[in-house]
Amino acid sequence: MTTEIESPLAHLSEETLDALAKEFDAIHDKVYSELGERDRRYIKTVIATQRQLAVAGRALLLGSASKSAWVAGTACLGMAKILENMEIGHNVMHGQWDWMNDPDIHSSVWDWDTASTAAGWKHSHNYIHHTFTNIRGKDKDLGYEIMRIDPHQKWHPVYLAQPFYNVLLMAFFEWGVALHDLDLDALWAGEKTPGQVLEELKGIAGKARRQFVKDYVGWPLVSAGAFAAAALLSGGRIPQPRTSRIGRRLRGLGRLGRGGAAPRADAVADVLDKVLPGVEKTFLATLAADFTANIIRNVWSHAIIFCGHFPDQTYTFSRKEVENESRGGWYVRQLVGAANIEGSPLFHVISGNLGYQVEHHLYPDMPSTRYSEVAPAVKDICERYGLPYNTGPLSKQWGTVHRTILRLAFPGGKPRPKPGPYRSTDDPSSRTAAPSEAARFRSRLPEDHPAAGPEHEHGGVEVEPPPR
Repeated sequence: MTTEIESPLAHLSEETLDALAKEFDAIHDKVYSELGERDRRYIKTVIATQRQLAVAGRALLLGSASKSAWVAGTACLGMAKILENMEIGHNVMHGQWDWMNDPDIHSSVWDWDTASTAAGWKHSHNYIHHTFTNIRGKDKDLGYEIMRIDPHQKWHPVYLAQPFYNVLLMAFFEWGVALHDLDLDALWAGEKTPGQVLEELKGIAGKARRQFVKDYVGWPLVSAGAFAAAALLSGGRIPQPRTSRIGRRLRGLGRLGRGGAAPRADAVADVLDKVLPGVEKTFLATLAADFTANIIRNVWSHAIIFCGHFPDQTYTFSRKEVENESRGGWYVRQLVGAANIEGSPLFHVISGNLGYQVEHHLYPDMPSTRYSEVAPAVKDICERYGLPYNTGPLSKQWGTVHRTILRLAFPGGKPRPKPGPYRSTDDPSSRTAAPSEAARFRSRLPEDHPAAGPEHEHGGVEVEPPPR
């Protein structure tokens, strides 16, 4: 049986929630009044860096028959896929860069190198998840409909296997998310037609086909062709295996045949042994590198997403708790339904700045590089209003997530203790009684500023908080 933990909303009056909403809105307004060349330069630099890493990885994998080239090429390609997925694709499709009006970097046109279609993901993630964050029965990202990660979820024997299929989900996370985005529950409820599901499946199949052809046929063939050309130009002096895999198979089949089959197979195999061993090895090595890079991207994405949503510190909510929710209530739910992950600047870039998951949920359309700048103002609000600010190192967050997955695979369970109100670690004697950062922000902008609130309406971000 679960034990209820008091909601952080319980001690906040409607008047307090209204004041809190104005402070959170003011932070957003301040950032949007400053966006400009620095921000534009940042996203263009990240995109250029990602493409350079991808090119470097592909160039190195032309020599993937070499172990050192394979490791270096796989590392570059894995990092390129992580950047493309996390700091670029996720954030561009949130509309964080729509304010630039760049025809190439816009949520309405961007697609990413992952299994989810842009349209399906934006509906499932931007609208469903970010609007109904951690509302049990409405936020379908709460356990991705296959995990019991909250003790309020009814137990079923299928959850006994969740520690095992979670490992598969880690390795093939992009495919799990794509299938999750189909939202088959909406089909069973009559909210979607079979035709709509079929169209979405066609979209996923198209993404799967492109990834398969690109990563497991096209680029391996390019690497194999490069090896063949290099071997030809060098006069056969490039080291390669002594026999061809196909040749060995032909010899085996020839010996099983009759009459002159064996001599003919041996003759063909002899020719293949001269021209194919290095080509085959390079093709298979590049294919393995591409597969490994995709796994690296999936495992990293799974870790960042799960650690930002499912550690012990986060709260979930019943539908009753959020009835007639005000804008301030929506902000508080976003605040306590997410958790940050502490790390270095490089860590935050390769995590898509989702180490600032709290700030991302408060402001999903804000350029990700600004989250670290607004975090002190968010902490300030938490301290003054007696609210928690959930954060911890990656090792702690990852450990609590997987402890929860293991424990809740079995019946029962109760919510873990939650953190108390945020308290600054600054020396109190050094602090002055100055207005909060949010209060200062509020004084710099008119109340009717056009680019205000996390529903920023200029670029297809579909999150729908209560209006101001």
